[in-house]
Amino acid sequence: METAKYMVYFGSYAAKEAPGIYIYEFDERSGELTFVDSVSDVKDPSFLKPSLRHGTLYAFSQSAGEPEKSAAVAYRIDTATGRLAYMGQQPTADKSSTHINTDQAGQYLMLVSYGGGTLSLLPLGEDGSIGELSDQVHHEGRSIMPARQESAHPHSIYTDPSDQFVVVPDLGMDKIVVYRLDRERHKLQPHDEVRLAPGSGPRHMTFHPTLPYAYVIQELSSTLTVLSYDRQAGKLEPIQIINTLPEAYDGPANSCAEVQISPCGAYLYGSNRGHDSIVVCSIDQENGMLSVVEHTSTLGSHPRHFSLSPSGRYLFAANKDSDSVQLFQVDKESGRLTSTGQHIAISQPTCVRFYPLGFQP
Repeated sequence: METAKYMVYFGSYAAKEAPGIYIYEFDERSGELTFVDSVSDVKDPSFLKPSLRHGTLYAFSQSAGEPEKSAAVAYRIDTATGRLAYMGQQPTADKSSTHINTDQAGQYLMLVSYGGGTLSLLPLGEDGSIGELSDQVHHEGRSIMPARQESAHPHSIYTDPSDQFVVVPDLGMDKIVVYRLDRERHKLQPHDEVRLAPGSGPRHMTFHPTLPYAYVIQELSSTLTVLSYDRQAGKLEPIQIINTLPEAYDGPANSCAEVQISPCGAYLYGSNRGHDSIVVCSIDQENGMLSVVEHTSTLGSHPRHFSLSPSGRYLFAANKDSDSVQLFQVDKESGRLTSTGQHIAISQPTCVRFYPLGFQP
């Protein structure tokens, strides 16, 4: 939905006793960000997922006393103020989680553990509360880079546009693994897998809002892969690979992180860490192919995550290593980014999520 004001939730790396989730109000008419509150008592909530269906915000927490353990945490959103109230948590993976998501129907919470190589599925109650673990799947495999691909490392998890399949890019195996979501048994059933270029390291992905294509950003090779997608069959097929860096780039080592598509479906954005930029690409509306438009500096170091605002008018870049979030305006005609000159200071920001102010589930 489109509104004039949103709550913006920022996840970060933080000790349990320090603020981990930061809450701001954002006015799209003026571009103004206003601090509202912060939440402590959650360690390293580096990825967040709001649910419009339940009026909740989900995070994961690493255990301060047991570094090999993770838990999924739920907060009730006060829709008038955006503030968060703790609801409860459930244990999930055996090692550090990296990504958290829900299916589109709001029936399940899904997490991946990069270190443990596992996927966790947890049913959600009607009130958004997190149920006990209903399934856990362990990936087995490796690829060609000993330092990063010595074992499986699932890095993110999504449902496809039909909400029937769960799709998991695995950086350690250079694969995208597809599961069928069995809603009767509350399980993930193996369905298909797609091999990507050896040593590429698929990290995050996104589906086009209207066209039959998906896009994955590769952390290790600094590339983007375009895949055709058969929605009925749940099948992905690579059709194009492009670089995320300028052709003449010879600077520090680079790794990619986040990828998103504009709400209109015309432009794709990806983050470079090292080059410290957002690559802007146009999307061919006939065949889904990408063409680079520009590279824009994030005006900070290590953009681990960014988010387009729901209307697509703004982009928030979370620069983890420079403790800042930079705000850019998006030109809807060209997709290009222009700094608004506004930024906020947040310790090690790692995730940016929006919730429409005043929205009632």
